[in-house]
Amino acid sequence: MERRPRFLPNILITGTPGVGKSTICQILSERTKYTWREVSKLAEEYNCLEEYDPEYNCPVLNDDKMLDIMESMMEKGGNIVDYHGSEFFPERWFDGVFVIRTNNTILYDRLVARGYSGKKLEDNIQCEIFEVLLEEAQNSYKPEIVMELQNNTQEQLHANVETIIGWIEKWKVENL
Repeated sequence: MERRPRFLPNILITGTPGVGKSTICQILSERTKYTWREVSKLAEEYNCLEEYDPEYNCPVLNDDKMLDIMESMMEKGGNIVDYHGSEFFPERWFDGVFVIRTNNTILYDRLVARGYSGKKLEDNIQCEIFEVLLEEAQNSYKPEIVMELQNNTQEQLHANVETIIGWIEKWKVENL
């Protein structure tokens, strides 16, 4: 099946929980009028959650069902996908992948404020320390579409939004 060209790019905002993905996505959606696709909310809305994982205190996502539901949403472009993972999405869906990173001390404080503790807290901090999600994105997508952005301060948050908006504008010039 031949892929039709998109007139607007699809972007993935990924990173460890607590790095600021949703805040960036919300601002981007407001500024660009692109559709913000929060995978965790879509999973609830379309019943894509399976058994509950008591160790991490969260439900398990049915990846295949979620992908089937999202396929038609992604065709036209203009989507901002917000999720902590990147490797199970089809490469063809995204024109840009932005991995949001945060200093471990700042991340620890954010996760504790969210009620994370024990193994869930420890594993998320280790995930950031060892750049697991950055490596996952780099291994799943072409290097030229993966960008790493630090998000420790309000200034960086706003600079990251401007960077992504600039990237979108450049994409439009180069692809239309």
